[in-house]
Amino acid sequence: MSLLSRWRGGIIVGATAVSLVAAGVVGAQLAAADPPPATGQTTLTETMAVSGTFDGGNRRFIGGGDLGGGGQDEGQDPLFRLANGASLSNVIIGAPAADGVHCQGTCTLRNVFWEDVGEDAATFRGTGATVVIEGGGAFNADDKVFQDNRGTGGSVTIRDFEVETFGKLYRSCGNCSTQARRDVVMSGITATDGDVLVGINVNFGDTARLSDITLNGDIGVCDLFEGNDTGDEPEKIGEGPDGTSCVLS
Repeated sequence: MSLLSRWRGGIIVGATAVSLVAAGVVGAQLAAADPPPATGQTTLTETMAVSGTFDGGNRRFIGGGDLGGGGQDEGQDPLFRLANGASLSNVIIGAPAADGVHCQGTCTLRNVFWEDVGEDAATFRGTGATVVIEGGGAFNADDKVFQDNRGTGGSVTIRDFEVETFGKLYRSCGNCSTQARRDVVMSGITATDGDVLVGINVNFGDTARLSDITLNGDIGVCDLFEGNDTGDEPEKIGEGPDGTSCVLS
C-alpha cells in the first residue's frame, strides 16, 4: 500500500499501517466485530432501573410502547437507567433503542453492543462520576454514540471498543446549562465509516487522550469546540490532535 500525502487534522489518512502505528493510529482495513448471537429477546415498554450489577447474558433488549420510537428526538427516555455505582454487562441493545443507557453517576458498561443506536447509545451525568466502557461496540449512529453531560470531576474511559457508521464516538456536551471540564481516555478503538472520534470543548479545559486507534476510512480524531452554557450551537474552532487538549500517542 502506498503512502498518501493527504492530511486530516494533522494525522495522515490512508498511510500504511506501519507509518500510522508511530502516530498512534493504524489504518488497516478491518471490519468492526459483530455483536455476539443473542440468547433471546426482551421488549421494554418502560425504562429498566439498574442498581448494583445487571448481567444480560447476551440477551437482546428493544424498546416498545413509549420506548419504541427509535428516532433522533431529544429528551427520549432510555431503555436502561443506571444508578450511581451500577454496572451493565453482556447486553445487546437492538432497534428501536430509544435513548439507550443513562448513567446517573459512576457506572461500568462491559461488553454492551448497540446494533442500531437510537438518539444516543449512552448518556453520562453526575458530579465526580467515573465511567468505564470496556469491550462491546456500536453500529449505525446517525449522530453521537456517547454523550457526556457530567459535572465537575471524574472521567470517561473507553477501551477495546468497536464502532461502525457513526457521527461522533464521544461528545462532551457543547451547550449544557451547567458546564465543566471533562476528560476522556480512549484505547484499543476500532472505528469504521464515521465522521470523528471525539468532540471536546477546549475553552472549558476538556481533554482527550487516545492510543492504539484503528481508523478504517476518512475519520477525524478530534473536533475542538468553544462550548457554552446558553444552549446555542457550539462553534467548532479546530480539529486534530493539538498536543494539549487532544493527545494521540
